Amino acid sequence: MGGACSRNRTHSTDEHELLGNTSAKFSKSGSFKWLLFTLPRSGSIGSKLEEGKCPTLMELCVKKVCEDINKYSSFSMLPRDISQQIFTELVNNHSLTESSLESFHDCALQDIQIGEYPGVQDSWMEVIASQGESLLSVDISCSDVSDCGLDMLKECPSLETLTCNYCDDISDAGLSSLSGLSNLTSLSLKKNTGITAEGMKALSNLTNLVNFDLERCTQIRSGLFHIKDLRKLESLNLGYCKCVTDADMKHLSGLTNLKELLMPCCKVTDVGISHLKDLLKIQCLNLEGCLVTAACLETISGFVSLVLLNLSRCGIYDEGCENFSGLSKLRALNLGFNNITDACMVHLKELMSLESLNLDSCKIGDDGLSHLKGLLQLRSLILSDSDVGNIGLRHLSGLKNLQTINLSFTMVTDSGLKKLSGLTSIKYLNLDSRNITDAGLAALTCLSGITHLDLFGARVTDLGTNYLKYFKKLESLELCGGLLTDAGVKNIKDLTALTLLNLSQNSNLTDRSLEIISGLTSLVSLNMSNSRVSNSGLHHLKPLKNLRSLTLESCKVTATELKKIQLAALPNLINVRPE
Repeated sequence: MGGACSRNRTHSTDEHELLGNTSAKFSKSGSFKWLLFTLPRSGSIGSKLEEGKCPTLMELCVKKVCEDINKYSSFSMLPRDISQQIFTELVNNHSLTESSLESFHDCALQDIQIGEYPGVQDSWMEVIASQGESLLSVDISCSDVSDCGLDMLKECPSLETLTCNYCDDISDAGLSSLSGLSNLTSLSLKKNTGITAEGMKALSNLTNLVNFDLERCTQIRSGLFHIKDLRKLESLNLGYCKCVTDADMKHLSGLTNLKELLMPCCKVTDVGISHLKDLLKIQCLNLEGCLVTAACLETISGFVSLVLLNLSRCGIYDEGCENFSGLSKLRALNLGFNNITDACMVHLKELMSLESLNLDSCKIGDDGLSHLKGLLQLRSLILSDSDVGNIGLRHLSGLKNLQTINLSFTMVTDSGLKKLSGLTSIKYLNLDSRNITDAGLAALTCLSGITHLDLFGARVTDLGTNYLKYFKKLESLELCGGLLTDAGVKNIKDLTALTLLNLSQNSNLTDRSLEIISGLTSLVSLNMSNSRVSNSGLHHLKPLKNLRSLTLESCKVTATELKKIQLAALPNLINVRPE
């Protein structure tokens, strides 16, 4: 369907957070930085005023100082907590410039959080380093800071947390500057491709390091040898470092305090996992896309504290899955895109603490779901692209805590949805399937607590939209089956809690639909691609002041007119397609 209707098939839930999934995409383009500059950061005083909250007298004074920032040459005489508040507010409002930064020279600030902030470069580092022994935390992610700028942090021996993600100009030479920062407990170097095994020698002195992130540092190769004595490490992220192999696992075998180990898409096999058998404190293990099989479960079953396990896109078959039954504390399990069948499911029924289970694209059928009946703590269940049908849904009727269920691209039809009627805790429901029609939507009306409803490919007509009135709490709605007209959109106009609305692929929708939904002032994202919306109807968008994303691809609109409405009436709009 192309970019106009691009979307995630598995709804983003807190399962992704539970499993420690790492972001696979990042843009460092100018447009990305413009987006960051435009979007206010959370926690600013301006945000409080917009929400109607009463700020303190101090907050009002800080806001006034920020408005008149060009009048002040130095804040070094102020108490540290006040200058810190002023600095933070400038960052939150994207008002900090290289010129105003000079006012904070020698202010003894403790926290410099300018990650993803436009314009940060080496010239900024002199002021940052001038905070000296007071400085505890620095984030310069996505900046143009180089080895020279990083070298200035040697003047900050108390530094505990340093985040340099996506800093393309930092290399091995920059890491040598960090060797003396013995108080560092957290270091993040995501996607720093200039770092090699040679450079990691400098990190061997950081014996107090607790959290270490090397995600996408693709040149480190055998560099893990240099961290083998960092015995306080509790969290290590090696995600997407395809240079990491079984040999590297030997260097991790002595890190017995590790609680979180993330290695998605590394070249680690069952042999490599066997080297980790003594890491008995592991609570979170992400092996997504690694070259492991179910044989690795023989080692993993000994991780008695394991709470989160991601084996998505591995070579897991039924044989060997009996070792799952020993993971009694497991709360989240991702087995998506593996070759397991119902024969594996019998070994999951003992996982009584399980809250999240992902079986996306597995060969699971109705019989397999019978083994889930006793998992009463289950909150999230992903069954997309499986062989599950109507009969299997009856086994879910007792899962009263279920909040998220994904049935996209399954064999489930309208009649099967009636078996979900007792699951009143459901908030997220994905039914992206041509098997679902108006009758299926009617069967769900008792689930009034649903906040996110995905009917992307469902064959819902104008008549079926009448049932939407039962879902007053809806915050996200996708109806993209192509059968809607303006008459059906009338039944959406009263869903005032909606923040995301996707009506793309409905080619009969006109400017009248824009007029109808103009009262949905909470909308943050709107997609009406592949419709008959035109330039003439764009003025109906003016009331949608909270809109940040607008997608009207393959419509009768031009980028020029979209830009006009953006500048004239939609101040928060930061993502517009077509551009």
